[in-house]
Amino acid sequence: MTPGIHLARKAKIVYTVHEYEHSPASESYGLEAADKLGVPAARVFKTLVVSLENKEMAVGIVPVASMLSMKLIAKAVGAKKAGMAAAADVERSTGYVLGGVSPLGQKKRLRTIIDSSAREFPTVYVSAGRRGLEIELSPDDLQRLTQAVFAEIRQ
Repeated sequence: MTPGIHLARKAKIVYTVHEYEHSPASESYGLEAADKLGVPAARVFKTLVVSLENKEMAVGIVPVASMLSMKLIAKAVGAKKAGMAAAADVERSTGYVLGGVSPLGQKKRLRTIIDSSAREFPTVYVSAGRRGLEIELSPDDLQRLTQAVFAEIRQ
């Protein structure tokens, strides 16, 4: 059990864990998850960690077929600039390896923004904390467990 699944279980929310055979040759972990689980890519969200100008980090959760807008996430957290965080910093802060970064159960709680498109679905899929493992839950439960806010952050 990953820290993300443990958090969902402890919170007593309704969730489903989905496992699939991850292919090391895959170029996009999120699109691979959507394809192998037979779910529209718009319902599968990736967890991206950004670095802000004050060395603080934040998390953006966007559909796997979209790109995170650095301008919009910076605005959403009240920063001037944002850029992708270094891989080593992401792994150290979250406790997860790239391609398996879950927004749930991270070692250090970071400010989190969920793209508002998540609200269009009864449930969304995010990484459960390992490549090949997704957790399906309601956008509201995801928001509550991560103490996130919803905002338009994709381009």
